[in-house]
Amino acid sequence: MSRRLQHRTALLAGLTALSLSLTLCSCASGQGGAAADGPSATGAPKLTSIDVNPRERSQLRQGGTLHLAIAQFSRQWSPIQTDGSESSTISVSKPLLPTFFRSDAAGTQTVNPAYLQDAHAELRDGRQVVVWTLNPKAHWSDGTPITWRDLEANWRALNGKDPAYRPASNTGFEQVSSVERGKDDFQAVMTFDRPFSEWQSMFNGAANAPLLPASRLATPELFNSAYLDAIPVTAGPFKVERLDRAAQTITLVADPAWWGDKPMLDRIVFHAMLPNAMAPAFAKGEIDLFNNGPDVAGYQTIKSTKGAAVRRAGGPDFRQLTLNARTPALSDATVRQAVFQAINRDAVIRSDLNGLDWPAAPLNNHLLVANQNAYRDNSLGLSRYDPAEAARKLDAAGWRLDGDVRKRNGRELNLRMVIPAGVTQAQSEADSATRTLKDIGIKVTTVTAAANEFFDKYVNRGDFDITAYSLLGTPFPASGNRADFVQNGGTNHVGAGSPAVDAALDRAAAAPDAATASEAINQADGELWKVAGVLPLYQRPQLYGARANLANIGAQGLSDIVWENVGFER
Repeated sequence: MSRRLQHRTALLAGLTALSLSLTLCSCASGQGGAAADGPSATGAPKLTSIDVNPRERSQLRQGGTLHLAIAQFSRQWSPIQTDGSESSTISVSKPLLPTFFRSDAAGTQTVNPAYLQDAHAELRDGRQVVVWTLNPKAHWSDGTPITWRDLEANWRALNGKDPAYRPASNTGFEQVSSVERGKDDFQAVMTFDRPFSEWQSMFNGAANAPLLPASRLATPELFNSAYLDAIPVTAGPFKVERLDRAAQTITLVADPAWWGDKPMLDRIVFHAMLPNAMAPAFAKGEIDLFNNGPDVAGYQTIKSTKGAAVRRAGGPDFRQLTLNARTPALSDATVRQAVFQAINRDAVIRSDLNGLDWPAAPLNNHLLVANQNAYRDNSLGLSRYDPAEAARKLDAAGWRLDGDVRKRNGRELNLRMVIPAGVTQAQSEADSATRTLKDIGIKVTTVTAAANEFFDKYVNRGDFDITAYSLLGTPFPASGNRADFVQNGGTNHVGAGSPAVDAALDRAAAAPDAATASEAINQADGELWKVAGVLPLYQRPQLYGARANLANIGAQGLSDIVWENVGFER
């Protein structure tokens, strides 16, 4: 190996740390503990990076059942299929499916020894190669060993070459030219066409990208339907005991065939319920942990419940409004920009966050939150409430006031805003948007969707003009956001993008250093403001209600849950 190649190999290995320089400034000094408040941008929340009641396994009692709340009982239980890329499906899948890395509070990635002995990047003939060395003890619940062929099958399903596959994201995989057997069946050699610095986001739970079995991915039909209304094969510390749609529960039990540390819990039961029903259920003792988010009534309930604890952290998650560029009224980016400027974000944010002890600071970046290094405002004035400028844009686009409503070619500018039932913030956001858009002649009709149908029947099908939900980030700001914003991204619900966005995100993912990655990420954000498809509102607080004696789970920040270590104190 030449000296130049040695240097470039070291550089390539160093790229795996790029995401760390872009993670939250407030970081825990040790694994699992709550961090002190750290520095923040002006007006941004001061955050702890993790709040999970960390305890050693020896401090926990063996056994018990953990009851958790989720927002929907899904149909698609594969988190890597586009219809499964929502929080409830992802939450249920994490104790069940292999993830090759664990993320700590700072976003640092370490190999998950249950599945992986080693993973490293190197250069071979001038091309990036990642060598994955699997744990030979790891196997699927049907007894089949996890081998290099599973990685190959996931790559073939996720690389974007066959449109019949419908992946949530193909980021990284579309840059791979081959996956081959290494020294034995338990080693995969993955060769890239071009450098991909965030390769650790592949098969990574923090990036919501677990490994699925080759037996369920061999054809597009299998990929898209094998996990419909079923979870047929798993490979985690827990396995499925029952999916009960009538009771809206998913029951997992500790898997006796698990080869890692024995889970402290006997069972995990996920209860699907409306978000505004979670806090009352928690107060009654029916659930042990729930994600309250920015719900003021729920926050007060947690604080007043005996034996409960509020667990809060900051993460790369944000509340936002999505505009559907596929609908005729919003197909023009100028009109979408006008809608942005006609919505009083400050009023929306104050309404959502009032009473939560969380600063009402607007978020002016799609890819970074304000406590992340490299955060800057690239909004080009489109984040500012400016109804006069919005009116000028609409006039220029041919939407003229006719009485109280704007019309073009005799058709009213009337937008359907679809929101999920039981989400207090979404109703507040719809009310506020309706008022301010009416002021400039845009009518808004609110449609409230059943929680189990909001994504499946509306968002994923593009059946809306405006909608509101939270986008959950990952420790990987380039690759973790790509599917939401590139033109052909599996979860780009706007239905629009630009070559400039795609190119900037690609540059960030291949960047040789943190400064280059940061600049490319901010360039991508500036282009996203021009596209005007997603209007960021505010960094969403990770705010959970938990039983005080529940350990090693809660507000995770950037960290992963180690499910075998979750339990109740002695």
